[in-house]
Amino acid sequence: MLLDAIVLAGGRSSRLSGTPKAALLYRGETLLARTVAAAANAQRVVVVADVAALGLTDDLPDHVLVTREQPPFAGPAAAIGAGMAMLEESDFVLVLACDMPEVGGAVRRLLAALRPEIDGVVAIDERQHPQPLVAVYRTGLLRAELTKRSGALPGLSVRALTSGVRLEPVIVPSGSTDDVDTWTDAARYGITHPPATVSKGTA
Repeated sequence: MLLDAIVLAGGRSSRLSGTPKAALLYRGETLLARTVAAAANAQRVVVVADVAALGLTDDLPDHVLVTREQPPFAGPAAAIGAGMAMLEESDFVLVLACDMPEVGGAVRRLLAALRPEIDGVVAIDERQHPQPLVAVYRTGLLRAELTKRSGALPGLSVRALTSGVRLEPVIVPSGSTDDVDTWTDAARYGITHPPATVSKGTA
């Protein structure tokens, strides 16, 4: 099975006062670098963010592609559309938000459960909630859903975008989908502020 990946890293980080989540440091790595590393099994990886403005170009391996949703800050569905536009055909595409420090454990569980005949898999957290930004989608089906909603992607939720895709639920390790939305969340991980050179309000 051919797998691609899209990493979403272009939100406003409004509850972090505009400090970009992608640039937060955890165990010596940025959250962007950790998320890209979690997608290491993918043949192609697209990061959807203004990586240059974030000062994170050096955090990405040479093979990683970069793009941006239009208009900027149009939301995750638009970002997925921008990422898909950079990819050729594959069997499945892994979609990840960049704000989960331990997402690698969830990705390993998802890929272990993936089978050629299914539409995809979605992480189920310890509260029994599906996490559509920690999921693997059959590429053709996700592309079809994007095409159907091509004029309405800005502001659309990922749940609405993927409502027509039947994903198999996969229980993932506890905490592996916990995200960093606030400085209280960040403190639980001992996450520090990014370098002062990173521009606020760009991710």
